[in-house]
Amino acid sequence: MENFRRSARPKENNEFVFGIRAVIEAIKAGKDIESLYMQRGLTGEIIPELKGLLKDTDIPVHNVPVEKLNRMTQKNHQGVIAVISSITFQKIEDIIPQIYEKGETPLILILDGITDVRNMGAIARTAACTGVHAIVVPAKNSAQINADAIKTSAGALFTIPVCRHQNLHKTALYLQECGLQIVACTEKTSELIYAPDYTAPTAIVMGAEDEGISNDIMRMANHLAKIPMIGEIGSLNVSVSAGVILYEAIRQRTAG
Repeated sequence: MENFRRSARPKENNEFVFGIRAVIEAIKAGKDIESLYMQRGLTGEIIPELKGLLKDTDIPVHNVPVEKLNRMTQKNHQGVIAVISSITFQKIEDIIPQIYEKGETPLILILDGITDVRNMGAIARTAACTGVHAIVVPAKNSAQINADAIKTSAGALFTIPVCRHQNLHKTALYLQECGLQIVACTEKTSELIYAPDYTAPTAIVMGAEDEGISNDIMRMANHLAKIPMIGEIGSLNVSVSAGVILYEAIRQRTAG
């Protein structure tokens, strides 16, 4: 699986690019940007150029008050600060063909709305240990892959591809077109996680602990699968849940 990990290299954490022209040039140069913070109501001659570039990227944009930017840096930010990612994001469209070309059976993990960085790190660590080929996250409403996430992952976020996409529903449909079944891990079903056949090409979807998996993905999933619960506590931390279902997948794939 080394070919899938070629660009997930370490970078300096919490690196900023600030200033409108500097951020524009960073985007044009293909810098991996974790998120972009823009002052609310910002205007100027080159702001349309910046916004036009952003339309063609998966960079999350946060419109914030100027006080937020001033807390991030005391330098002349001109109303725009870009946070450089600690990893290089990849595209699932590039990963899937490589998996099939190597004669392997895809196992993809989709994280729908996981915003806690430590959960992100813990899930990535388990994913790396269970042979997951790639993690897919949304451009918005996803945990930042920062120093805390990387530390919690024990460095796994440097070794497993992370793919960031604007629309998880469209990405899941693409995976189905590529022959993958979509298994949504949710309590809103009677089917247990042991029912699906994970020896087939599979994408497992984990949702946020508060809101769960989005309805559009739930509707198009091939399987809804829940973890059995015995006792008074009715739910697990999402990183633990991810471990439970991933190890069921590995159990099936290594059986016999």
